Amino acid sequence: MGEMSIMHWMIVIAVVVLLFGRGKISGLMGDVADGIKSFKRGMREDDVRASPVPSPEPERQNFQPKPTAEPSPSAQR
Repeated sequence: MGEMSIMHWMIVIAVVVLLFGRGKISGLMGDVADGIKSFKRGMREDDVRASPVPSPEPERQNFQPKPTAEPSPSAQR
């Protein structure tokens, strides 16, 4: 009693096709697909807007310490 057999599904599909027609169903599915594509495009655009723009790094100066003056070996005598 609670199961839906193949005959039940065939009757349901036949009624849906008779009520809406084949053209309306395919048009409806196309509209659903367009809606999904539009939603994904909008989400992608929101991600692009939400991501912060990286600021350029300041130029790093090449800092090289001056060599320390070490006494020469001949000066230590």
